[in-house]
Amino acid sequence: MKWTSALAIYTLFWAFSAFFVLPFHGRRTEDDGVPLVKGQEPGAPARFRPRRILVQMTIVATIGFVIFYIGYAQGWADPDVLSGRA
Repeated sequence: MKWTSALAIYTLFWAFSAFFVLPFHGRRTEDDGVPLVKGQEPGAPARFRPRRILVQMTIVATIGFVIFYIGYAQGWADPDVLSGRA
């Protein structure tokens, strides 16, 4: 696998990891007892921590990519078999 392909696949893993990481974040504003601002969504997090979210996304994406790459290197995910050419 070329390094550019690996980078593209890792980037996809990283972007999709947001769908796994974000639902587990923070207490809602209404659970914290903080008064809502006019127009604020009651389910919005009380404290938004983007750096923490990005670190967790990177960890999840790295674990997923390592599992994928091991499968690719071992031949478990052969592109010819998956496309039906072999």
